[in-house]
Amino acid sequence: MLTDPISDMLTRIRNAAMARHERVHIPASRLKQTIADVLKAEGYVSEVQVEAAQNEAPQDTLTLTLKYGRDRAPAIEGIRRVSRPGRRIYVRAQEIPKVKSGLGIAVLSTSRGIMSDRQARKAGVGGELLCEIW
Repeated sequence: MLTDPISDMLTRIRNAAMARHERVHIPASRLKQTIADVLKAEGYVSEVQVEAAQNEAPQDTLTLTLKYGRDRAPAIEGIRRVSRPGRRIYVRAQEIPKVKSGLGIAVLSTSRGIMSDRQARKAGVGGELLCEIW
C-alpha cells in the first residue's frame, strides 16, 4: 500500500523521462488525472488517457504520453514533490513561488480545484503546494 500516491506518480514520470520512455502507466485516481491534465495544459505531456481495468487489474490505469524536444531531450527536466504527508506546505496567492524564474510551474490544490501557479495567481487563490515541474 502506498502512503503517498502523488509522490509515486511523480517518481514514475521522472523515471520514465530520464529513461526516454514514450509512455508511462500509473494507477489512476481523480486527483492524479487532474494533475496530469494540468501537465498537458502546460505542455509537459502530449496526451492523457484513462484505460479501464482489464482481467485481474484492481483499478484503472492512467497513461501519459511524454513530450520530447530536439535530440530526445525531455520536456520535463525536473519534478519535485513539495507538500508531503509528513509536512504539508500551504501558500497564499501572493506567496506562490515562481519555479525557475517562471520557466517551470507549480501545481496547487486550491478550493477551486487543482491548478497551475499561473492560474492560481490569476484567480487570486492559494492552497497546498503539491509539486514543482521544470
